[in-house]
Amino acid sequence: MLVEEIMKQDVTTLTKEHSIGDAVKIMSANKIRHLPIIDSQGQLIGLVTDRDIRDATPSIFETDQFMNTLQNPLHLIMQKDVITGHPLDLVAEVSAVLYEHRISCLPIIRNKRLVGIVTETDLLHTLVELTGAHQPGSHLEVRVENKSGKLNDVTSIITKRKANIQSVLVYPDKKDHQYKVIVIRVQTMNPIPIIEDLTSAGHEVLWPNQFGKLL
Repeated sequence: MLVEEIMKQDVTTLTKEHSIGDAVKIMSANKIRHLPIIDSQGQLIGLVTDRDIRDATPSIFETDQFMNTLQNPLHLIMQKDVITGHPLDLVAEVSAVLYEHRISCLPIIRNKRLVGIVTETDLLHTLVELTGAHQPGSHLEVRVENKSGKLNDVTSIITKRKANIQSVLVYPDKKDHQYKVIVIRVQTMNPIPIIEDLTSAGHEVLWPNQFGKLL
């Protein structure tokens, strides 16, 4: 999946001459936490987040100082060295960038112009859609040897039960790298027959691991 498929294209922006007070009003009115700062050509020159505003603003109980701070221009508090992405980047790569740099959004640039923004919330929604967690179904986790063909073995067993597979994720077993865990979302409310088939075939079902919880 590409970034252009999930990014917000109608991006609320301000210029560096706008005040901190302007940013506070815009964020509150639009219920957003990130404001890209652009120049007259639509090029990204900075970023202001709700955290930047909190760090720069004194307590509201210090009324005079608080009001004075709100009049300051955004260029005094905006982040200038902004990490960006491109519409044709993969969503997985963008997720890794946010994770590695511990940032909560990524402005998207094409031909030096701001064309969108991706936030951690967008990525969370995408994850839910990709895994099918928002749809009726059952969640299965199967521990298998880290060898080729194991995924096919597991999915073949499920296919024989004529159950529709909604999503598949695979990750290494953190306790033993000789194994991996296959996470499957199946479109059935009764996974017990599938679990029995997997177990009979010698596979270790991690979840659900007690049939009593399903009854």
